[in-house]
Amino acid sequence: MDTKALFKLSYGLFVLSAQEDGRDNACIINTLTQITSSPNRLAMAVNKSNLTHDMILRTGQFAASVLSEDAPFSVFQRFGLQSGRDADKFADFPDVARTESGLLYLTKYANALLAGKITDAIDKGTHTLFIADMTEAEVLSQLASLTYADYHAKVKPQPKPQEQKKTGWRCKVCGYVYEGEELPPDFVCPWCKHGAEDFERI
Repeated sequence: MDTKALFKLSYGLFVLSAQEDGRDNACIINTLTQITSSPNRLAMAVNKSNLTHDMILRTGQFAASVLSEDAPFSVFQRFGLQSGRDADKFADFPDVARTESGLLYLTKYANALLAGKITDAIDKGTHTLFIADMTEAEVLSQLASLTYADYHAKVKPQPKPQEQKKTGWRCKVCGYVYEGEELPPDFVCPWCKHGAEDFERI
């Protein structure tokens, strides 16, 4: 394991992948943090609406590709905005490889690979907080990690002027607009499957 991969974690966005019964799946998450260094232990929050969440809950294994600053919006459309239950998100996607445990990860648009084995799963309402021991780590490139600020400023398409006139709530991850005065606390974005806590009033 190359633990220098952990330096890529700060303020990042990640493609989280899992496999169950020969089927691969993935989704984008924004919470993956090192919590101890001996052992190298990680924590991540995953929306329960994603099939990837269910796969990890059942198999206890995951891989995370740390997205680099050259990641285009098409990566977010593929892994964050498609249905996690109906779409093969890796179909025809170039530049992927498998970890030693057999999980797919991105080799392009990612600067590090981290894989782990779940040791605890804590119910947090719309999300599960997974605690995991790191089993694999590899630095894939020297590019900086894609931050939330860079994603909003440079990657995510800016709303058109007529869209800015809408009132309601906008998903901070994918831009989906919910029209209405109040956002239900259990609302889940139909595009990227993030919960109400990831929406902002517009």
